[in-house]
Order: sequence, then structure tokens, then C-alpha cells
Amino acid sequence: MTRIDRAPVEVPTPSRAGARVVERLALAHFWVAVIAFGVAAAMALMQALSRASLDLPWRSAKMYYLSVTAHGVLMALVFTTFFIMAFGYVVATRTLGREAGPRGLAWTGYWLALIGTLATAATILAGKATVLYTFYPPLKAHPLFYIGLALVVVGSWCWSAVMLLSYRAWRRVHPAAAAPLAMQGVLATVLVWLIATVGVAAEDLIQLIPWSLGLVPTIDPVLARMLFWYFGHPLVYFWLLPAYVIWYTLLPQVAGGKLFSDPLARLVFVLFILLSTPVGFHHQFMDPGVSAGWKLLHTLLTFAILFPSFVTAFTITASMELAGRARGATGWLDWIGKLPWRDPLFSSIALSMILFAIGGIGGAINASFGMNAVVHNTAFIQGHFHLTVGSAVALTFMGAAYFFVPRLSHRELELGLLARVQPYLWFVGMMLFSISNHITGLMGMPRRVYEAGYGGSPVAAAWRGLTGLSAVGGLFLFTSSAFFMLVMIGTALAGKRREFEPVVWAQPLHPAPTKRTLFDRYGLWTAIAVLLVLVAYAYPLWAHLRMARFGSPGYSPF
Repeated sequence: MTRIDRAPVEVPTPSRAGARVVERLALAHFWVAVIAFGVAAAMALMQALSRASLDLPWRSAKMYYLSVTAHGVLMALVFTTFFIMAFGYVVATRTLGREAGPRGLAWTGYWLALIGTLATAATILAGKATVLYTFYPPLKAHPLFYIGLALVVVGSWCWSAVMLLSYRAWRRVHPAAAAPLAMQGVLATVLVWLIATVGVAAEDLIQLIPWSLGLVPTIDPVLARMLFWYFGHPLVYFWLLPAYVIWYTLLPQVAGGKLFSDPLARLVFVLFILLSTPVGFHHQFMDPGVSAGWKLLHTLLTFAILFPSFVTAFTITASMELAGRARGATGWLDWIGKLPWRDPLFSSIALSMILFAIGGIGGAINASFGMNAVVHNTAFIQGHFHLTVGSAVALTFMGAAYFFVPRLSHRELELGLLARVQPYLWFVGMMLFSISNHITGLMGMPRRVYEAGYGGSPVAAAWRGLTGLSAVGGLFLFTSSAFFMLVMIGTALAGKRREFEPVVWAQPLHPAPTKRTLFDRYGLWTAIAVLLVLVAYAYPLWAHLRMARFGSPGYSPF
């Protein structure tokens, strides 16, 4: 077999002064993400040990549900959003060859999102916002919780505007060129996010903030859930798309090969723009207020969006085989052993893909009406969720941090052994945690329940051993998280200074398009995506608003 030519192609970079500004901006976002991750990981350990019914001195229902809320909000909303914004600034600068700007708007977005994060986190940790990650009414939080989340969203909109303006400025200079692949992935992320956040912004501004301030006495919980899940499921693809960008544009280069297909990667990004948002009702199979026909439509669209992930699995696996054979493999499977498993970026992504494959099967079950009725509100759901956002996304982002933070801070990565071990600890911990939760969920164990023993119930006794196994998995995950935090802090405080190092993006096996193609028609794809949203949501929302509705007063359990 012909050996692959791996000569890198470097992208022009902006001036050192301009690049340094963007590096500071990206690092500011990275460090908020890292700190949020560390706090969320500590909260997760508290949950895992509490769920195992261990007799701990601080264990209480109040502490358990506070930790569930803090873990969900900080990990799923703050860690991911700040990391993605940091990654977007790196991609825009290092692929377009220009400073991402305007600077003022970028820093305004950062400070708004940071202030919102601090307000939200302080409210949760003070025990004034124990409403869980989904903040379903009639559970009621302090107004500062909802206002803080609104500021995070507004800050992310500033970032989105910077990404679009940076691309527009580049496009003026390169009117006929195809967008760089990594930038196309970031643009897809931005478009998915802008469409999706319309729902949560409407819920927050029209319903939750006035209600929490006492301006209105009651709230419509069904409408709030419809608006939340309009946002809540595309949120998954807001997390996942940057991970896919890393898989497509960095992993093949790090592995020593080439991307199997550039057009397939571009197709995947376009399909996510089209299909991410009109799927939310599959989260409401058990809810009243939404007819079965509309739930069926969203089920079909949910199965449709499995397709780009199947394409990704094929393309990335083929790319890894190319890399293994470039390293000398000749047999059917020996290319796997030739891959750089000691590189923390590579191992993080490869292990996250294995976990994601398992989680994807669970996602198909969740989207099926009959099977969803079996697993709804059970521990199965948290097992699935941790294999997707907790593995495909979080583990990929941790591996990417090992790659980007040294390049942005101009410091050598410290505690390299911990960085190499950390992804494997995460993999073992997540397998123990998630598989045991899948099994106990099928046995009927509910999710988000403080006392899993049910006062000595014989049914609950059947899953006692598995909850202990889940707690062991939680210990592995916490140790892995601690290793990650130590590497990041060690690099920031003690890493040796190093020279500027460019980011080398993966080359495709066949030449990438040099001219604009249909994939670069972002206005067209956005228009079709909005049309699909209108088809999927306009009539159900209109029908619901025409019904006689009875509001609910607020409820604060603690």
C-alpha cells in the first residue's frame, strides 16, 4: 500500500500582536471552562457517593439536589459553552489567517457570560436555585439564577456575532474560496446555537424571570417544557459539533494520517444545521399537551439526525485506518495498535468515540416511543447522558485542552504522565458508572432520587450492588478529573516557556475543494432549517396557546 504523504499545510497567521490578543481571549474562556469543570466534578462525586446510600456526615436531600443542580448547570451549560467559545476563537484565527473581531464585542461577550455564570453559580451554591439542570417550573429559583443564565446566553450571542463577522470579513477577501473545514464546523455550531437559543430565551424572558420576580403569580409548565426542549436537544449538537470538528480536523493529523473524506465532513456539518432543532418533542413523550402525531414527526426527525453521526463514525474510523497503515500496518486490524495511544489528545478522542457508540444506541432507544416509556425518568437516562455529553464531548474537550492550552499559553504541558493516564481512568470510570446506571434503569430505578434504597424495599435491594458499582465509577471519574485539573494548573504555573507553535490541521486524502460549493451556502441551509422548525413547532405552539390553560404557583423544595 502506498505510504501517505504527511507534509503539513500551514495556514497564514495574523500579526503577532493580533494573534496574542486572541490567545488571551481564548485562554480567558478556557480557564472559566476549566474552573467550572472542577467544581462540577466535585459535585458529581458527592452525588455518586450519596446515590450509593453511603453513611456520610454531609449527606442530606438538600445537599444532594443542590449538587445535582450545580453539576448539571456548570458542566452542561458553563464548561461546554466557554470551551466552545474559546475553541471558536482559535479556529477563526488559525484557519482564516486573521484576528477574530471586533475585539470589543468579543470581550463584552466574555464579561457578560462570566458575570452571568458567577450570578448563577452563587445562587445555586447558596441553596436558592435547587431546580436541577432543566429548571422545570413549577420548581422556582431566585430571580438571579434566571437572570444569570440569560446573561450567559447573551454573551454567547456576542461570540456568535464575532464568528459570523470574522467569516464575513474573510469572505470579502476570498469571495470564491471554499471555507476552511474547521471554520465551516464552527459556523454550523453558531447557526445551530442561534436557532436553538430562541426557545430558552423566550422561556427565560417571557416566563421565568417575570414569574420569579413576582410580576405574575403563576406559570404554564407545559409551555415552559415545550420551549425548553426546543432548546434542550439541539443543545446536545451545540456540544457535539465542536467535538466533531476536532475529530475531523485535528485527530487525523495527530494520528499521523489524513482525513478520509473532506466532502463527507462538510455534509455532516450541513445536516446538523438542518436537523438539530425540530426534534424536541421526543423528550416529551410522557407529557400531555402535545399530540401523538407531532411526537411521531419529531421521532422521525430524531432518527434522521442519527445519520450524520453514522457518517462520522465511518469517516473517522477510515481516517484512523489510513493513519495506522501509514505507520506500517499491513493486516486487517493491526493498524489499531500502530496508533499513538500514548498521546493524550488521541487517546481522549478514541476512547470518547467508543463510549459515544454505546451512548448512541441508548439514544435510539430514548427516541422510540414504546421503549422510551420503559426507560423514561429512570437511571437509564443519566447513564445515556453521561456517555454522550460526559464522554464524546467532555473527554474530547479535555484532550483538546492538552493540545491547545500549551499553544495558547506558550508553556510546555506539565505532568505529562497524568495527562496520558487521565483518559483511561475516565474510560474505566464511565463504563462502571454508565453501564450500571443503564442496568438499574431497566430494573426500574428512578433518576434524580436522593434515597435509592426506598426504606429497605425488596425491589430497591436488587439494585444495591449496582449503585455501589456506580459509586466506584464515580471515584474513577473524580480521580480522572483531578488529574486533568492538576495538569492544567501545573501547566499554567510551572510550564516552561516555549516558542510560538502553529496549529497544523489535517489534510484530506483527496484534495479539498478550492472553490465555493453548495456546502458553503449558509444562508440557504439556515433558511431551510428555520422552515423545518416552523413545520415542527408552529402549529403545536399555536394550538397550545389557544387551549384553556391553568397556571401553577411556584414551589421551592428547600
